[in-house]
Amino acid sequence: MIKPKGDSIHRRFRPWNLSSGPDSVTIDKKTNDQEIWLRMAPDTGVLRVEPGGDWTVSRIAKVDGRLRKLSVPRGEKVTIDLAAVEKLDTAGAWVLHRTLTELQAAGLDAGFTNITENQRVLLTQVGSIRQTTSTLREHRTLADLLEAVGRQTIEVIRELVRGINFFGLALATLARVIIHPTKLRITSVVYHMQQVGLNALPIVGLLTFLIGIVLAYLGAQQLRQFGADILIAELVGLATVREIGVLLMAVVVAGRSGSAFTAQIGAMKVREEIDAMQTIGLDPMEILVLPRLLAMIITLPLLAFLADLAGLLGGGLLAWVVLNISPLTFIERIQNYVDLWSFWVGIIKAPVMAVLIALVGCYQGLMVEGSAESVGQHTTTSVVQSIFLVIVADAFFAIFFDVVGI
Repeated sequence: MIKPKGDSIHRRFRPWNLSSGPDSVTIDKKTNDQEIWLRMAPDTGVLRVEPGGDWTVSRIAKVDGRLRKLSVPRGEKVTIDLAAVEKLDTAGAWVLHRTLTELQAAGLDAGFTNITENQRVLLTQVGSIRQTTSTLREHRTLADLLEAVGRQTIEVIRELVRGINFFGLALATLARVIIHPTKLRITSVVYHMQQVGLNALPIVGLLTFLIGIVLAYLGAQQLRQFGADILIAELVGLATVREIGVLLMAVVVAGRSGSAFTAQIGAMKVREEIDAMQTIGLDPMEILVLPRLLAMIITLPLLAFLADLAGLLGGGLLAWVVLNISPLTFIERIQNYVDLWSFWVGIIKAPVMAVLIALVGCYQGLMVEGSAESVGQHTTTSVVQSIFLVIVADAFFAIFFDVVGI
């Protein structure tokens, strides 16, 4: 930036007219509207930096190099007075913010003064971009990486604790509604049952039907090598009713209905409708969360049953077309070798997965902080967390049923 010449205080802080060169002393005012200028002067122990003119991208090169060389004695207070700046764009704001940051990093008491609202907004935006850029440049060393991992771990633990608290609050609300059934909003429950169940039936049925075909085709390729084509019924039957049907159904519902819960509640949070509810004495848990939770618990076992039927239908169709196994033979072998407990193993998982999907979707919706961007972020988080928890729950059930011998 600008290094003063001479030893006297007066000469060290004399103003500069940058359009005339570094040795100019005629700086009292700019000569035309297109100039960019800068002057410095002592003011009762404060170094006043006074930029002026048009601080735009086409003019900023005249002062950028000299500002980079600015030398200020330690302990000085520096004020950057923007009163004379007539035009300021992103480039000029970047240079001014960089100068302020460098002065503060050197231990100086520096700040802006006489700043307009438009200038403040622009400088704030530039500052946030610089902060983001500087954050992206961090985490290059092993210590930085470990610190980032530690922060993420702590955040995951906090999120888990908040999720458990939300689950407890949902249980308390459910208990309160059971004690006072008149508080239950039947209309809302039925509406969400239609949205979660009936409207999701086509996509769930189609996907499980296709997965049944794929599963039967892959199984047939392997069983044909051993002359055991007839075992395709047992393979498709057990895999579909125990695992594939309910798991695929839960993943589809998590991506479809769980994200819808987050988006709906998040939009209400942005429009401050939830605050309005609380103001008039309504409980958002009773109005928004509980109907969705009950609709999920009631609907998902039915969807799981229909998904099983669609998967078996797909597998049976391929067995009939490719392996010449008649539908009656296919159904008979499933009845003989797929016991009732295998069916209930899949159905039992559905309510647990329903609770996970509904609570995650509603919780993320209530965590929205008042912007459309926040709604999108929490909706994405809701889908990821729901699918992750569904798969974890399925793995837990698989281990549990294997231990108990079911």
